[in-house]
Amino acid sequence: MPQLQLPIFPAGVTEINSQIAVQKEAGRVFYLHGHLPLFQHQEQDVQSFRMFTSQMIAGGTVKPKEIVKAFGVPMVTVKRYVKCTGTTDPRGSTHPSRAIVRRRC
Repeated sequence: MPQLQLPIFPAGVTEINSQIAVQKEAGRVFYLHGHLPLFQHQEQDVQSFRMFTSQMIAGGTVKPKEIVKAFGVPMVTVKRYVKCTGTTDPRGSTHPSRAIVRRRC
């Protein structure tokens, strides 16, 4: 029988919600579920931040308002990048099989 992962986070993290937390250490940002790392990127890597937070929102792990509250980014920006998630690859460039559409992503 599977065990429930308790929402216990290590000291020094910022909780996004009861399941996910974020920690900044030595120029890197770590996203955690309890003590388990989910993803990491350089502190200055905005594309990876946008990609991972959009994936968490699209997957239902977090809500857009939780990202806004935790990181202090505008709601409009969060919604824009969630919308762009389906038409881009993980690096943020437009998928080659899609028609070229000029939009702000």
